[in-house]
Amino acid sequence: MGQPGSARMVTPEAVALEFQTANVGSRILAYVIDMAVVVAGIFAGLFAVALLGQATDLVVPDWVAITIVLVLLPSWWLGYFIAFETLWRGRTLGKAALGLRVVTTEGAPVRFRHAAIRALLGLVDFAIASGFFAVVFILLTRDNQRLGDLVAGTLVLRERSGLAAPAPVSFAAPAGLEAYTATLDTSRLTIEEYQAVRTYLLRAASLPLGPRAALALQLADPLVVRLRPPPPAGISPEQFLRCVGAAHQQRQRQATPGPWAPVPGPPPAGPPGPAPPAPAPPAPGLAPLAPPAPGPPAPAPPAPGPAPAPAEAGEGGFAPPG
Repeated sequence: MGQPGSARMVTPEAVALEFQTANVGSRILAYVIDMAVVVAGIFAGLFAVALLGQATDLVVPDWVAITIVLVLLPSWWLGYFIAFETLWRGRTLGKAALGLRVVTTEGAPVRFRHAAIRALLGLVDFAIASGFFAVVFILLTRDNQRLGDLVAGTLVLRERSGLAAPAPVSFAAPAGLEAYTATLDTSRLTIEEYQAVRTYLLRAASLPLGPRAALALQLADPLVVRLRPPPPAGISPEQFLRCVGAAHQQRQRQATPGPWAPVPGPPPAGPPGPAPPAPAPPAPGLAPLAPPAPGPPAPAPPAPGPAPAPAEAGEGGFAPPG
């Protein structure tokens, strides 16, 4: 409670997303920055009204001044949060400084309705008891939500963290198997199977030898009977998985070329060459040769037999580790 948690969202495409919610400390600090901006704006407005009254020698009745102050304070407070969160996609100056953003519980950007509900209930969260209710709700809710977030259906997420940015992972073919990897066809590999292969290759170094070999065999055995060509003799299941990962990445790079890839087109037209010489006329007194008579048709090629089975031991796959 109150610590940065993991908020799970499901998009309309049924894709589960994980986000880190903001804790009470970062939200309070962001609110302090926002309140400093709000108070500075209120003092600037009051100072401008006072200068205008002195310049025009206009005497403002007390009830008018009190009415202006009572209208100016909540209007500027509400308008600041509603306008910024609506127009800046869930951010205010304080949230932007702390790397926070308000989104809906479905992960969509907040709209005017969400921002207005959060700002109105912010009077209850922060104005009453000096923010006591806001802190209590954030500490007791699973996703660090105050009352305004619960009613509006919103979350405050962390956009920045101290973790390093993830770097893309590239798999290389094992030594001596570059030629086989270049010919390996991974078109029948599903996304789920590649994700399983990728996860194994990333974590293989941290696994004990026994479970590592058993897991590699479990992943490679159903793939070796479907992917072509079959692996050469003597290759281990883990080496085969590395070939699959490298071949799949190479296939994806070729399928999505960058904007610098040349577009194939017709070959450039060159200067016309000399015309072929005309056939010589037949010698006088000789008849032209007749075309040769058609011979018997060529025999049809033999029907292709079944694809060769993989060279590894075992029935259609790798031999279990002994």
